[in-house]
Amino acid sequence: MGERAMEALIERWVRPEIRALSAYHVPDAEGLIKLDAMENPYTWPAELRDQWMQRLQAVDVNRYPHPQAPDLCAALRKAMDIPDAAGLILGNGSDELIQMIAMTLGGPGRVLLSVDPGFVMYRMIATFLGMEYVGVPLRKRDFSLDPALLLAAIREHEPAVIFLAYPNNPTGNLFSEAELLQVVEAAPGLVVIDEAYAPFTDASFLPLLGRYENLLVMRTVSKMGLAGLRLGLLVGPAAWIGEIDKTRLPYNINILTQVSAAFALEHKALFDRQTRAIREQRQVLFAALQQIEGVEPYPSEANFILVRLADGQAPVVHAGLRERGVLVKNLHGAHPLLDSCLRITVGTPRENTAFLAELKAIL
Repeated sequence: MGERAMEALIERWVRPEIRALSAYHVPDAEGLIKLDAMENPYTWPAELRDQWMQRLQAVDVNRYPHPQAPDLCAALRKAMDIPDAAGLILGNGSDELIQMIAMTLGGPGRVLLSVDPGFVMYRMIATFLGMEYVGVPLRKRDFSLDPALLLAAIREHEPAVIFLAYPNNPTGNLFSEAELLQVVEAAPGLVVIDEAYAPFTDASFLPLLGRYENLLVMRTVSKMGLAGLRLGLLVGPAAWIGEIDKTRLPYNINILTQVSAAFALEHKALFDRQTRAIREQRQVLFAALQQIEGVEPYPSEANFILVRLADGQAPVVHAGLRERGVLVKNLHGAHPLLDSCLRITVGTPRENTAFLAELKAIL
């Protein structure tokens, strides 16, 4: 088949909105100080690795895993203080849960609503599933919610589902709880509060589950230090969880993830110490960034800090940092409110010091 024939076949059968997309890009970080993906920079101590390996030696992979992963669910309920009455479902990362929710509620004319700038996968998954995506702009000065604008959008579009990250990614700020509750009360469909960065803030909507019939909370173990396991969880009224569970592919949580995550949660105190260290380093890094001329850091309740540079500087600084061995996230061009912005994951003290030195050298 010739190239033109292949192009014609693709044009005929691949939906235009998919052809217009670019695949999610993950840059090669080999040999670099990796501060681009909001990962916990701390690895496991050797003693814990040995215990983990011993646990895995007893695992057989010739059989399918338990489809509901009850042992892991019980460990997650205990570790995160999830109410006993709440339903719980697991996903292959938060991304799969977003997709499952959208599949459950999607359909012709259905709307998925969020705020912009926000987590890019809300928009992408809506596009994948043929839903209309509506992004309500945040306030320019501090990335806070504009309640009047958001409530007006809810009335106009009647979204099937609203996703709101708490704290928000990529801005790092917490929205007002009172304003979010206004959204929950006004929404005709589901409201999912995405608490991916819960380890780095003291705020949560988990205690409010059960008070509102349309409120669900989504979490992940990625940011606490288990990103490689790809495990997310969705909590909410059992009736909703039961419907969403119908879209879950069988055996979506593999046996190695089930056993490894349950083992890690037995040692949650270690990960709590690591997240406390990250929170402390976040303050140190923020204070240091404030002292650099031409750099405006935004307060964060997550494990990253959004910074704004002088006009046109973000791509140049991003490239310069990479050349000097430091990888951060360039957000310039992602959204008008993010012009000249970089997002820096909080690393170890040594990584943060190295980043700051290279940033000052470039500027």
